Amino acid sequence: MMKRSEEITSQYFMFLEKHIKDVVSGNIPEFMEVNEIAGELAISHKHLTDTVKKETGRHPCYFYDEKIIQVAKNMLATSDKSIAEIARMLTYDPSNFSKFFKKITGYTPGAFRNAHKC
Repeated sequence: MMKRSEEITSQYFMFLEKHIKDVVSGNIPEFMEVNEIAGELAISHKHLTDTVKKETGRHPCYFYDEKIIQVAKNMLATSDKSIAEIARMLTYDPSNFSKFFKKITGYTPGAFRNAHKC
């Protein structure tokens, strides 16, 4: 049987997957804060943070950013949308998106796209 902490961590990851898809597809207008996600999972922000940290060694925000970056990388590599369009789909101002992307990946979105375009 799954421990409650594993269950919470698993629910968090499942929620992120769906939530990010919903934002990208335009079903919802913006990303929720981690404390709002905790509310959706019917636990406190602190409990969610402590549990995910205990189970994974990382803060929930780390995984949130990683999943957003995965989606961005996929779009940059496979779509013809402009970087600004992709930024907006991910609810970022284009210049903030470029900074966020570079901070996490070490590349600008343009450099990543050039290196990974099929």
